[in-house]
Amino acid sequence: MNSKIQTFKKELNRVFDDNLRTKQWHNYVDYAIIGFIILSTVEVFLSTYDGIVERYGTWLHAIDYLTTAFFTIEVTLRIWCADLLDPKYKGFWGRIRYCCSFYGLIDILSTYPFYLHFFMPIPYVALKALRIARLLRIFRYMKAFSILSRAITAKKQEMVVSLQFLTIVTLILSFVLFFVEHAAQPEVYDNGWTSVVWAFAQYIGDPGGFADTPPITFTGRIIACIIGILGIAIFAVPAGLIGSAFTEVMEKDEKKEKIENNINSIIQSFKFLKDQQHTNLFYVPRYLPLDRILTRKFITHEQIIEAVKASDCLHLFNLQDVVNENDNPQSNIVLVNYKKNRPYGCCIDRGSRVTIVFTSGTSEPTTGWFAYHIAKLGNFNYVAKEIETNPDNPTTYYNILDVNDCPNLSLFLEDINRLAARENSWVIPILEATGLKSRPEQIHFCYNSTKGDTSYNDPKSKITDYQTFDKLYQTASEELENKYGYKSDKNIWYAIGNANIAHFLTASNIFTLRVEAYVWVFDNRFLSITKSIAETLHTILEPEKALVIPPEMLHRPKGHDFSMRDYID
Repeated sequence: MNSKIQTFKKELNRVFDDNLRTKQWHNYVDYAIIGFIILSTVEVFLSTYDGIVERYGTWLHAIDYLTTAFFTIEVTLRIWCADLLDPKYKGFWGRIRYCCSFYGLIDILSTYPFYLHFFMPIPYVALKALRIARLLRIFRYMKAFSILSRAITAKKQEMVVSLQFLTIVTLILSFVLFFVEHAAQPEVYDNGWTSVVWAFAQYIGDPGGFADTPPITFTGRIIACIIGILGIAIFAVPAGLIGSAFTEVMEKDEKKEKIENNINSIIQSFKFLKDQQHTNLFYVPRYLPLDRILTRKFITHEQIIEAVKASDCLHLFNLQDVVNENDNPQSNIVLVNYKKNRPYGCCIDRGSRVTIVFTSGTSEPTTGWFAYHIAKLGNFNYVAKEIETNPDNPTTYYNILDVNDCPNLSLFLEDINRLAARENSWVIPILEATGLKSRPEQIHFCYNSTKGDTSYNDPKSKITDYQTFDKLYQTASEELENKYGYKSDKNIWYAIGNANIAHFLTASNIFTLRVEAYVWVFDNRFLSITKSIAETLHTILEPEKALVIPPEMLHRPKGHDFSMRDYID
C-alpha cells in the first residue's frame, strides 16, 4: 500500500479511537460525531410532530440527508480502518466480522438501510426508525457504559452459575408444588407445566396474569414463600456480583491509569541527546539506567517493572549480558526504548532495496537500537521483532525451527519478503556477538553455512551478487579498522545454520552482520560507528539514491523530541 495512504489510514484509526480523554486534535472529530448523533436523534424526534413537519419539513429533510451522508462516510472509513483496530478484522472476512460486532452492526443498521428506499418499496418511516439506533453509538464514548459492560463480563460466569442453581431449585420446587396442589385442585394443576409457569411467573410479578393459579395447601404456600425468597435472590445475587465487579473494574482502571502515567513519565526521560564529540547528530538515548528513573522521576523499582510489562515500547535489560562471562561483567540493569507499529514490533518501508532486520528484541535490545539507526541513517527499510508473545519462553526469529512456533512469525516473514521483492534486494539481519574481548575481530560478516569457509561457492549461501558483497566487505573492513580500530572477518567465528531465517526469505542477497556487543554499548563513538556502517552499506548497495540525514537528527524538534515515537519513519 502507498505510504501516504497508509499514513492517512493510521491517522484515521487514531481519529476513531473513541477516547475523549486524550489531548489531541482527533478528539474534535469525536465530538463532531457525537454532535451529529444528537442532531440526528433530535431530527427524528421532531419529525413525530405533524405541525413541526408541516412548517419545518424542508429543514428536517436537509438535516436527515446531511447526517446520513456524514455517517455514510464515517462508517465506511471505520470499516476500511478496522484491520488497524484489531488484526482479526484484516481482509474481506475480517471486515465482515467487524460489521457483525456490536458497534459494527449498529453502524450498519443505522446508516446504510437509508438507501434501500431508493431501490425497494420499503416505507421510509420504517427505515427512519432504525436511525434511533445511532443513539447507541454514544456508548462508544461513555466510560460508564464501558465499566458496566466490563463488570458484567467479569462476573458473567458467576452470574450464570447462580442463575443455573436458582433455575434448578425452582424446577424442583415447581414439581413438588404440582404434586401437593394436584390433589387439592386437580382442575387447576392438571399438569406439571402449570406449576412450572406459576413458579417462574412469580419472579417477574406475573404482569400478564397468565399464571393466576395460587396454591391453597399449606405445603404449597410454604413452597410459594420459598419461591418468593428465591425471587429476591434472582435480582440480589446478580446485583451484588455486578456491584463488586464495578469496584474491581474501577480499581483496575485506576491502577492502569497510574501505570500509563508511569510509562509516559519514563518515555519522557528518553529525551533527544546530541553527539557533540563525533557526529553532531541528535539521537534517542540507547538506554537509561534504572536508578536514573528512580531518582529523577520518583518511580519505584516495582512501578518501573509494572510499567515495562504493560508497555509496548520498553525493555528491561542487564548490560552484563553484552559482555562474555569470562571477562567478568558487572551487573547494570537499564531501560531500552523501541518503536512499535506492528504486532511483532516494527516495520518501516522507506522504498529501499535494502532491508535491515532485527530478530531478538527481548534478548538483545541494545542491538535493536543500532539496527534501527543503521536503517534510519542509511535510509533503508527496517523490520524488527520486539514483542514477546510468551515471556516464559522468549524466542528469537533468527533461527527458525517451525514457522508456527510463534503467532507473529508468519507476519514478520511476510513483511520482510514483501520489502525484499524488489529487484536486486538485500536483507541484512543485525545481531550481537559476545565473544571474549581478546578476540581479534569485532565485526563478523556471515553468509556461508560452515565456519571458516570464506569461499564464494557454498551452494547454501544466500548471496547471488558476490562481487558487490566482496566490495562491501573490503570497504567496510578498511573503514572500520582505519577509523575505529575494529577488525572484520568473513565466516570465521559465525556461520549461517540450516534453521537460519535466510532460508525463509526470498531476497536476492542475504547475509548477517554480527557486531561484538561491547562495541555498541561501551564505545563512546557508537553513533559515529553506526553512521559509518550505514553510509558504507548505502554507498555500495544503493549508490543510485541520494543519502538524506533524517531532519530530526540534524535539528532537535522542540516539544517532539522524546523517545523513538518522535522519530519520523
